[in-house]
Amino acid sequence: MKEILQKSAAEQSRMIANKDITATELTQAALDRIKDVDDKLGAFNSTTGEIALETAKKVDNMVANGEKLPLLAGVPLALKDNMNLIGSRTTASSKILENFVSPYNATVTQKLLDNCIPIVGKANLDEFAMGSSNENSAFKKVHNPWDLNKVPGGSSGGSAASVASCEATLALGSDTGGSIRLPASFCGVVGMKPTYGRVSRYGLIAFASSLDQIGPFSRTVEDSALLLEVISGHDPHDSTSLDIPVEHFAGHLNDDIKGKKIGVISDLMTDAVSEDVRKAVEHAVEVYKSLGAEVVEVSLPKLKYSIGIYYILATAECSSNLARFDGVRYGHRTANPENLIDLYCKSRAEGFGDEVKRRIMLGTYALSSGYYDAYYKKAQQMRRLVADEFNAVFQKVDALISPTCPNTAFELGARTADPLAMYLTDIATICANLVGIPAMSVPAGFDSDGMPIGLQIMTPQLKESELFNFGYKFEQENDFYKQIAKDVALCGV
Repeated sequence: MKEILQKSAAEQSRMIANKDITATELTQAALDRIKDVDDKLGAFNSTTGEIALETAKKVDNMVANGEKLPLLAGVPLALKDNMNLIGSRTTASSKILENFVSPYNATVTQKLLDNCIPIVGKANLDEFAMGSSNENSAFKKVHNPWDLNKVPGGSSGGSAASVASCEATLALGSDTGGSIRLPASFCGVVGMKPTYGRVSRYGLIAFASSLDQIGPFSRTVEDSALLLEVISGHDPHDSTSLDIPVEHFAGHLNDDIKGKKIGVISDLMTDAVSEDVRKAVEHAVEVYKSLGAEVVEVSLPKLKYSIGIYYILATAECSSNLARFDGVRYGHRTANPENLIDLYCKSRAEGFGDEVKRRIMLGTYALSSGYYDAYYKKAQQMRRLVADEFNAVFQKVDALISPTCPNTAFELGARTADPLAMYLTDIATICANLVGIPAMSVPAGFDSDGMPIGLQIMTPQLKESELFNFGYKFEQENDFYKQIAKDVALCGV
C-alpha cells in the first residue's frame, strides 16, 4: 500500500477507475499513514477521517454502478487549516480560533466535495498564514520530511510536508507572499499560486485580501494542473473572483516550447543565493535550451523594493482583517473582563501569537493618521510600478525563472530570533503576489546535504496553461520529482 501512496494523483485516479484499488482502501491507507508518522512530522492540526471515508464510499459506489468519475475522485487531499470545512475545526493554527467549528464550506472545499475528493485532515500552518518556516503555529511546529531537524517552509508547511511524506497525495495551501511556493521548494514538491482571482477566496480566513490566493500542492506538475481545474471558476460570493471559463490546464502539458523565450531574473541571482541553488538554476537554463527555448537574462530593478512594499501592504490589510477577532462574535474570549475595552485587549492578547501581534502593530501604524500617505499610499504606488515593470518584461519573454528561495531549508529555530532574516526568505516569491501573476515552484535538484531545491517559474496573468507547460517540460527531463523524502525513520524508503 505504501507504493500506491507514492503514486501520483493521476495514477491513483486511473487505479480507482480500473478497480485496481478502491477509494476507501486508498483513503484508509492515507489515514493510517498520518497515524503512523504525523507525531514526528506535525503536518496536521486535525484529521477528518469520517468525512473522508464517507466521500470515498461515494466514489466506490459510482465505480460499482459504472458511473463516470469526477476529476481526481477518490484521491486523498490535505486542506490547509485556514479554509472552512463544515463540522471541522478551522483554527488558522491560532489559539484565538482553537475551538472554532466551521459553520459553512469554503468554495474550494465545496468544489473538492463535489468532485468526491476525500479530505483527510486540516493541515498545520503558521498562525493566520503569517510566517516562512511554519514555526509560528500555536499548536506545534511542522518538521521537514527530508530532515526532521529542519523547517518545511511556511506558511503552508503542513500542506507541503503532508504531500512530501505521502500522508496525502494532494493538498491545498494559500499563498500571500510565497506561502505555497516556499514550502514546496523546501519539501521537494510542486506548489503553484494561480492568477489573483482565478480561485475563489470565499471561506478562506483572510490575511491580506489583495494578495491571498489558494493553490495546489502535488508531487507532479500534471497533478497540480488537474487540481487547479477542480478548484477554479467564478464565484459570486467573492467580488474579486474572475468571471472567465475554467481551462483544462493539463491538456497543454505537452505543447512544444521550441522558440519560446525564457527570462532569467538577474536581480534574483545575487550573492545571497547559495552555490547549490545557483547551480540548480543554471542546470534549468541548460535544460530549457536543450528543449529549444531561448534563454535570456532580464533585469527588474524595482524588484528590490518588493519586500518593503509587501510588509507595508500585507500588514495593513492584516490589521484590518484581524480586527474581527475581538472576543465578541466568535473565537477565544477572556474570562471576567472588567469592561468592553478590557474584553477586546485581553482576548486578543491571549489569543494572538507574537508574529501576528507584530504584524498587526506594523499595519496599524502604516494606516494611522499622519502616516497613511507616507507608507500605505506610497507602497501602493510602488506596487503599480513593479507591476508595470513586469508587464514590460512580459512583452519580451514568455516566462520568467528564478530560484524559489536563495537557500534551502534551514534548521528549526535558526531564524526565529531575527524577523528580518525570516522575511528575506520570501525575496523571490513576493513579487508574483504584488503583481497578481501565476507562479510555481518545481523540484530542481538537491543541495550538498540532500535537501530539495525549487525552481520558480512565472508567466503573465491568466497564462496558467503555459506555466504548467514550462514546468512539465522541465520536470520530465529530470527525476527530481520521483524522489521521495528520505528520512528513513519517517518514510521508511
